[in-house]
Amino acid sequence: MNGIAMSMLEQIKQRLQDAFLPHHLEVLNESHKHNVAAGSESHFKVVLVSEEFEGVRKIKRHQQVYGVLSDEMTRIHALALHTYTAGEWSERGEAPNTPNCKGGE
Repeated sequence: MNGIAMSMLEQIKQRLQDAFLPHHLEVLNESHKHNVAAGSESHFKVVLVSEEFEGVRKIKRHQQVYGVLSDEMTRIHALALHTYTAGEWSERGEAPNTPNCKGGE
């Protein structure tokens, strides 16, 4: 890390990359869609496509992600998870949009 602190987004991305070796990974800071201070890193959307999810129910996939991000979860207010196998992702091609919250933009 060269003494430079990583942003929360970078930390999430790195942990998920290391743990799941994903085919596709998107980590989006969606804090601006919520009623928080400018520059906040509190609301994230994760799109994660991995072989690790083959034969695994969605709830268990989410539990796996929460386990990997256990340290970060103490500082995250909201985490929208979209977890797919490669086959599911090839059929879908995109994750659903996240709506703005009440009080957000």
